[in-house]
Amino acid sequence: MAGEHQVYLGLGANLGDRRANIERGLALLAEGGVVVEQVSALRPSAPVGGPEQPWFLNGAARAATALAPLELLALVKGIERRLGRRPGGPRWGPRPLDLDILLYDDITLDRPELVLPHPRMALRSFVLEPLVEVLR
Repeated sequence: MAGEHQVYLGLGANLGDRRANIERGLALLAEGGVVVEQVSALRPSAPVGGPEQPWFLNGAARAATALAPLELLALVKGIERRLGRRPGGPRWGPRPLDLDILLYDDITLDRPELVLPHPRMALRSFVLEPLVEVLR
């Protein structure tokens, strides 16, 4: 599958082996037709909002894909579930893997299931710092 669209993803985990969860998520993205081109350094960060929980390991990835935005969303949500994330938990609660679509080409999208660019990324240094590493 040729990568036609440039996408930037936020990566995070705060349950289990955080680094291994992120690495497994990246491998599953590749199996789903996403070519991961670059991954930032992974950095620890304190949780924002939600219940008391362990610190996160966060990063960002630059990737290419032929998937449309909502197809990519379905893929990342499926990967999160496959690695143990369960819907219905507390908002901003602990999770073994969190994959967020930060940017998709230069499109703007405002749908109930997906808003692009990611609406809160500019407020979070744990997203912006790794994103800067992988921006071209």
